[in-house]
Amino acid sequence: MTLALEDALQAFAPALPLGVALSGGADSTALLTWCARRWPGQVRALHVNHGLQAAAADFERHCVALCQQLDVPLSVAAVDAFPRPGQSPEDAARSARYAALLDLAQRQDGAPALASIALAQHADDQAETVLLALGRGAGLAGLAAMPAHWQRAGLHFYRPLLRVAGADLRRWLQLQHISFVSDPSNADLAFTRNRIRARLLPALDACFPAFRDTLARSAAHAAQAQELLDALGADDLALCAPGPQDAPAIAALRGLGSARLANVLRYWLKVRHQAIPSTAQMQALVSQVQACRTRGHRIHIKVAGGFVQRQGDGLAWYNAQRF
Repeated sequence: MTLALEDALQAFAPALPLGVALSGGADSTALLTWCARRWPGQVRALHVNHGLQAAAADFERHCVALCQQLDVPLSVAAVDAFPRPGQSPEDAARSARYAALLDLAQRQDGAPALASIALAQHADDQAETVLLALGRGAGLAGLAAMPAHWQRAGLHFYRPLLRVAGADLRRWLQLQHISFVSDPSNADLAFTRNRIRARLLPALDACFPAFRDTLARSAAHAAQAQELLDALGADDLALCAPGPQDAPAIAALRGLGSARLANVLRYWLKVRHQAIPSTAQMQALVSQVQACRTRGHRIHIKVAGGFVQRQGDGLAWYNAQRF
C-alpha cells in the first residue's frame, strides 16, 4: 500500500548537504518542510523559474517566503524553457529544469557543495508516467518510469516520495497549516498527463484502489529487467567493439540473434551517443546489419538526431546537427 509522508521519509537517507527542488506546489513544499526539520542547517532549496506563465513570479515569491519561514537558504535560477522545433513543451521544461538544478547545486555561495538533490514526484506522478509509457507503446526503459535514485555529474538524485499518494501530501500540509501554490497549467487538459490525472486516475481509483502500488511494482519489475538487458548489452558490445572508441564490427553483430542484436545496438547508441532510436528505426537498422554481407553494402539510417552508417567493417553514428 502507498505510504504516508512520515513513513516514507523515515527511510530516506541521502548524502548531505541536500538540495530540495522547490516549485512551491504541495509536493515540493511538503518535501522541503520535512527535510528542513530533520536536517537543520544541511538543506538548501533550489527554485527554477521557467518563465512560461504569468504566475511564475508568484511561485518565486512564495518560495522566498516559505524558505524564510523555514530558515532554509534558497537558490533561484531563471531559464528559457520554450521548446525547440520538434520538442514537446514538457521535454523542454524538463531539460531546462535539470540543467538549472545542476547549475544551482554547483553554485556554493560560500556554503558546502551539495551532495544530493531530492525531487518531489510522488505515487500519482509515477502511475501517470507508467500510463503515458503504455500509451505510446514504450519498451522496458519507458515502463520502468522514474527511478528512485540515480547519479549525474557527481550528484545523487533522489525521489523519496514515489510511494506516497498526492492526497496524503496535501493532507499532511493541511495538518501542519502550511500553504502552497497551485500551478494553473495543471488544469489544462490539452496536456496528456493532465487528462490522465483528471479523467483516468479517478476511474482507476474506483476500479483498482491499489493501482498506485501495482503500477509502481510493474515499473520496478521493468527496471530490473532493463538492468539485465543493459548488462547483456555491455557484454555483447565489449565483444563487438572492445575499445570505447571502437565501431561495432558488423560481422560480430551478425553473429547475434535478432533480439540480442537489437539490444546491443540500442545499448551502443544510448551509452556511447545518447541517442534513442524509435522502434521503426531499430527494426530497419537490425534488418540492414543482418543483410550486410558484401563490401559494397551501404548502411545509412536516420536514428534519433543523427544517422547510423557503415564505416569500413563497422558501424558509426554521427549527429547531423554537428556537421
